[in-house]
Amino acid sequence: MSGVRFSLRQLEYFVVVAEVGTLSGASEVLRVSQPGLSQALGDLERALGVQLAVRRKAHGVTLTPTGTQVLQYARDLLRRAEDLESIAAGGDTLAGTLSVGCYVTLAPTALPPLMQEFCEIHPGVTIDFVEGTQDVLQKRLRQGELDLAILYDMAVDPEMERTVISAVRPHVLLPADHRFADAVEVSLADLADEPCVQFDAPPSWTNTYRIFEQAGVVPNVRYRPTSFEMTRALVGRGMGYAVLVQRPENDRTYEGRPLVIKEIAEEVREERILVAWPRSMTLHRRAQAFVDFCRERHAR
Repeated sequence: MSGVRFSLRQLEYFVVVAEVGTLSGASEVLRVSQPGLSQALGDLERALGVQLAVRRKAHGVTLTPTGTQVLQYARDLLRRAEDLESIAAGGDTLAGTLSVGCYVTLAPTALPPLMQEFCEIHPGVTIDFVEGTQDVLQKRLRQGELDLAILYDMAVDPEMERTVISAVRPHVLLPADHRFADAVEVSLADLADEPCVQFDAPPSWTNTYRIFEQAGVVPNVRYRPTSFEMTRALVGRGMGYAVLVQRPENDRTYEGRPLVIKEIAEEVREERILVAWPRSMTLHRRAQAFVDFCRERHAR
């Protein structure tokens, strides 16, 4: 690498081109001319001595295998450059963007208080967040598209570093007029013959199946919705029961139909909620501050 010269601006252009997928689209985002953008990308490739992307007029820009690898490091370098600017401008003051992913059912309940409290402590930080299933979020972590992700401790890649931020116990969700609506707890064995509404967003089904298996019950799965609220809606209409982990404060569906949460009579372990990131990536200051904040919050 001796003698190699490239700029952060070139890296920024490369990242935007990779994310947008076309030179024309990237030039609009960056507000630079398309020829200037193409020149910057070519200069970066010559500085590194590799081809980063294949440009096809009708098909946009496709990264080469080397370009995909360079993209991860380019994102990391740009985030660290933001750290450097922050240190130079304000000492320990944090500023810049933090990209956080969150599992779909956790996002409406777990993420908002974390975002609000963290940004009250660090007002210079902007949190960009995305919702998704755990497999998708972990892929985006590995690709450097996210700094951190909030996940359940289920099917987490061994290559992920993690810290626990809370724990919740799975429960049974029933319509308010169910025969067990007034019971203190419900046995899964007593529900075995009833229709089961199985929320199916990876790895939800795998985890729920394990719960049934440990209880020695084979559920009568009738519906497999892929959204949390659709699961609640079907239960609210009396179309089955569900076994879920997340517990919203709202006890009604979008249609206003009442629901009841019942503890599971069988022995069921708590599910841990994590903040995770790739072990191969060193956290920048904003990400490390968020992890420390979550860890201390859980300890309190």
